[in-house]
Amino acid sequence: MIRYVLKRLLFMIPTILLTSLIIYWAMDLAGGDVVGNMLPENATQEQRDALTEELGLNDPFVVRYARYMAGLVTGDMGVSYKTGKDVFKTFMERLPMTLALGGTALIVACIISIPLGIYTALNQNTWKDTTGMVFALFGVSMPNFWLGLMLMLIFAVKLNWLPSQGADGPKYLVLPALTVGLGLAALITRTTRSAMLDVIRQDYMTTAKAKGASHRRVIYYHGLKNAMIPIVTAIGMQFSLVMTGSALAEVVFSWPGIGRLVFESIDSRDIPMVTGSIILCCVLMSIINLIVDLIYAFLDPRIKAQYSNKG
Repeated sequence: MIRYVLKRLLFMIPTILLTSLIIYWAMDLAGGDVVGNMLPENATQEQRDALTEELGLNDPFVVRYARYMAGLVTGDMGVSYKTGKDVFKTFMERLPMTLALGGTALIVACIISIPLGIYTALNQNTWKDTTGMVFALFGVSMPNFWLGLMLMLIFAVKLNWLPSQGADGPKYLVLPALTVGLGLAALITRTTRSAMLDVIRQDYMTTAKAKGASHRRVIYYHGLKNAMIPIVTAIGMQFSLVMTGSALAEVVFSWPGIGRLVFESIDSRDIPMVTGSIILCCVLMSIINLIVDLIYAFLDPRIKAQYSNKG
């Protein structure tokens, strides 16, 4: 198992290299006036030329990328063009806010989706199943920014129950977490329903009922336990996406997370911050996927045996 984990960590190296190359190249193609964004409007041409030379923007792309990767190998991800702060430090300052948003949204999603997925599976092809799937379809199709604006309009503007923007306390987390969590719940509901439909038709479910096990025990102990692997897969994938792709919700609610940081950095052509943030997001997603794989082994001893054989 330990050797398997080490192999997975080593596989992150080519992923990081490829990601960094694509992002650095894409930012280079994006154009824009990096120097103009950093200097005041009345800056002279001499000041512009001096800053361009200082940043090494006159060098060919290959030279600039090689210089960036040389710094990355030594743990230096550069400094932001916009703020002058260390990229890694800035990312780590924003990470707890994104973890709070992603974790809360995932809890909201699981509370809604797993019971609803089980309920719709047990009532397959009835109006109850149809209602649940309409909710799931609505959640999948609904844009995050629209849902966020609607929740803000209802609970912040009309009812004045919750703050609309900011991050000054737990109550500021409610609306962004609901916005992200409802979208996640729709996808996890569909996965839970599909997994439970496969499980409830198995012979061991019939055997458990024949032995006198209660309906609740059959469903939640025998059924849900064996359906958890695809559900955990869906939860892990959605958590990865939330950690790296909740920019719209963060921008709408002015939540100071990673997504908003990347959005603002792209807008200001802050190449070191964009490249460093996306590389760190890539590492974060790889770690989350590794944790999901390890949870598989906990849920199913057969998978653990396969991992042991791989080691």
